[in-house]
Amino acid sequence: MTDTPREIEALIDLMSRLPGLGPRSARRAVLALLKKRAGLMAPLAQAMATVALNARDCRLCGNIGTEDICPVCNDPRRATGEICVVQDVADLWAMERGGAFRGRYHVLGGTLSALDAIGPEELHIPDLLARVSDEGITEVILALNATVDGQTTAHYIADALAPLNVQISTLAQGVPIGGELDYLDDGTIGAALRARRRI
Repeated sequence: MTDTPREIEALIDLMSRLPGLGPRSARRAVLALLKKRAGLMAPLAQAMATVALNARDCRLCGNIGTEDICPVCNDPRRATGEICVVQDVADLWAMERGGAFRGRYHVLGGTLSALDAIGPEELHIPDLLARVSDEGITEVILALNATVDGQTTAHYIADALAPLNVQISTLAQGVPIGGELDYLDDGTIGAALRARRRI
């Protein structure tokens, strides 16, 4: 039994629901916030309230921002004819951190999964097909996770896009920069061999 006030226990419980935080980590995070109430906790609470009030999904791609159309979709320099399809917003943000892609994105909101009863209509696949038709897209890059559900989703999208006469590509898979073969799994080594190129 704990003597922690109910309000603080409620905060710990909410924090423990965040990815990567269990009950013990959440308790430590809350204690750290309480020690720095004025300098950290109050500004954090204000920032969270502001984001909760203003955050919205981009009407075109599904990115999260504070406007109906996100900055990526609003940037005319990004109208390259390329759309990079990602599973969720975290993947979009990871691609943007890399800075290598200068086109636009489409967030599916998950992957196909018969086990979880997630079909094309539960994702944003129909919206993707409409965008490819309406926006003069020349290439669709399927940047989905190399999991069974991710690859199933990629194959489904490729089949659905086939009649639209658009180039379809996927991200290369294989040995990461700085990777050592001895530490890689068999699937990664096999994918690297299949994606080999001349030097």
